Amino acid sequence: MSTPFPQSYHRILLANLVAQVAIIVTGGLVRLTGSGLGCPTWPECVPGSYVPVREQAEGIHKVIEFGNRTLTGLVGLIAILAVVVVWRWAPVRRLKVAAAAVLVGVVVQAVLGGVTVLTELHPVTVAAHFLVSAGLVATAAYLWFARHETDGPPVLLVPALVRRVAWLTTAVAAVVLTLGTVVTGSGPHSGDADAPARFGFDPRTISWLHADAVMLFIGLVVAVWLATRLSSAPVSVGAAWRGVLVVTLAQGAIGYVQYLTDLPEVLVLAHMLGAATLVVALANGLVSLRKIAQD
Repeated sequence: MSTPFPQSYHRILLANLVAQVAIIVTGGLVRLTGSGLGCPTWPECVPGSYVPVREQAEGIHKVIEFGNRTLTGLVGLIAILAVVVVWRWAPVRRLKVAAAAVLVGVVVQAVLGGVTVLTELHPVTVAAHFLVSAGLVATAAYLWFARHETDGPPVLLVPALVRRVAWLTTAVAAVVLTLGTVVTGSGPHSGDADAPARFGFDPRTISWLHADAVMLFIGLVVAVWLATRLSSAPVSVGAAWRGVLVVTLAQGAIGYVQYLTDLPEVLVLAHMLGAATLVVALANGLVSLRKIAQD
């Protein structure tokens, strides 16, 4: 018999996931407002002060960037609490490893954020910053969706081939996200309104390459969803992959509209939120493919 989980266990793991998604959104706000160098140094905001000072020339940008740095501290605190409750209540080693990975990842993100500032928002470091965040969202989402699991052996709810295609779909999603950062690093929103650093690629060419990868991804998502519907899998499995499909189509629609309307900031921010939501949906889809046998 497994020990019932307290409400604090569920609430902290949910807060852990929400915080990881939120830091992507606020990071996007920093970039879209040109506030990436609102605090021009790291770990201090300006030389001699860890907080913005009145004499700074960065104006409102210093407040936005410092706010994002402050949120990173809150994200770290929640990650620590997640480690505590998982190690206290979860009987599964993989959940404990995932919780620890999120905490380590938050530390890595803080350092990478500093490197991003010190390299004056080089697009490689900006892209890495986002992709690490996407990985943390995936891990935090796994913790949330798998939080009830016991230490029994896993049982596949779909044929092995369907599971392999689902993992291939996830790998293609990683390619889509990576290409998305290259599109971003080639477009107008660099994070610094005064001295934008760009990859130098043709934005139109990179955008269409990204769109081609999205088309492949959509096809694979449809294939997995149909396979779950046609197999003997529980209804919940098909529902999880239908959710992946809905988020994918919504994200694709936002992407095309923002491209055709010259990348308005509000749609770019919505696209970043959509990317984080897609990662969450994919984690749910993967977890739904198996259940853990009870001892």
